[in-house]
Amino acid sequence: MAQYKNIGSALIHGGISTDAYTGAVNVPIYQTSTYQQSALGETPKWEYSRTGNPTRAALEALIAELEHGRAGFAFSSGMAAITAVLSLFQSGDQILISGNVYGGTFRLLDKVFKHFNIGYSIEDTTDLASLESKITPQVKAILVESPANPLLTITDLAGVAKIAKKHGILSIVDNTFMTPYLQRPLELGAHIVVHSATKYLGGHSDVVAGLVVVNDDALAQKMAFIQNSTGGILGPFDSFLLIRGIKTLGVRLDRHVENARKAAEYLKDHKAVKKVYYPGLADAQGYEINKRQAKNGGAMISFELYENYDIKKFFQSLKLIALAESLGGVESLVCHPASMTHAAIPYEVRQKVGITDGLIRLSVGIENIDDILADLDQAIAESEE
Repeated sequence: MAQYKNIGSALIHGGISTDAYTGAVNVPIYQTSTYQQSALGETPKWEYSRTGNPTRAALEALIAELEHGRAGFAFSSGMAAITAVLSLFQSGDQILISGNVYGGTFRLLDKVFKHFNIGYSIEDTTDLASLESKITPQVKAILVESPANPLLTITDLAGVAKIAKKHGILSIVDNTFMTPYLQRPLELGAHIVVHSATKYLGGHSDVVAGLVVVNDDALAQKMAFIQNSTGGILGPFDSFLLIRGIKTLGVRLDRHVENARKAAEYLKDHKAVKKVYYPGLADAQGYEINKRQAKNGGAMISFELYENYDIKKFFQSLKLIALAESLGGVESLVCHPASMTHAAIPYEVRQKVGITDGLIRLSVGIENIDDILADLDQAIAESEE
């Protein structure tokens, strides 16, 4: 991104932003499965769209530039991206993961990769000394989210990267909640960054996609082999949609975060709210660390109501904010992690890490903030018993 002083310009002009053949200011949708070759035995740039496609290549170059990485890879979903990353490991390897991670990531490790004898251990990644003490010869990676889903827990990413390099293992960061506009883990020393691009990068709840960025050529070669071999690639039309979404990421996130700050302050001061989780609040866990490694607190909030409020009535009473899976779209969305996004995590594990049955997760959209707060207010009032 050396040619751009600000990431806001790179969002629009980064990577491959024009078409080399026509000069079109948007890379076209190369909706093809294969390519005519000029002669037998030659190695063409494009041969088959699982291996490479110009529209997908433009997206991959863009996310690599935005994350300041060596190479980017686009997949058909965030889970396909995580699956590709976990395919780097071998039987007998162990991975340390954050205490509260996306339920799909936990399910993938617990129900799929364990069949290949790739194990995991849930650790408090906010305690670096304790984390380092858990590293054994079998541990090959540390996988973290910061802010973590759904309690917005902050982990010192530079600290984790330092530990990983000391022990010769990989540090992997799921940067979905922040995006490179707010946080760049590779600059903090991480080896691999993963995104559910379905969320803020796409931004309009109209595409499902995953992205991976790596920090060196050796990892890039391995990821390219895995991507081509396993085939979970993003199609050209969805790649086009994602490039289009990324162009407005800066202006969207500025509004998302502005609204989230106001919503967090509102919830913090509300008599019905027992606890607010938002890393942009000065008294939040990891506030100072987040200030060092991220631009701001992001736009995700979790909170709990007091026991005399019925959360089922709260969800039913919302009019503007939709009860739905996912996050990061222009519309405000709310969910119940214990029964939705994190239902795959066993009850006792959820309780141990703090994902209670009363936890509510709010993805703050870009609607008028007064309308968002009014909807929260009336739904809370309706839920009082």
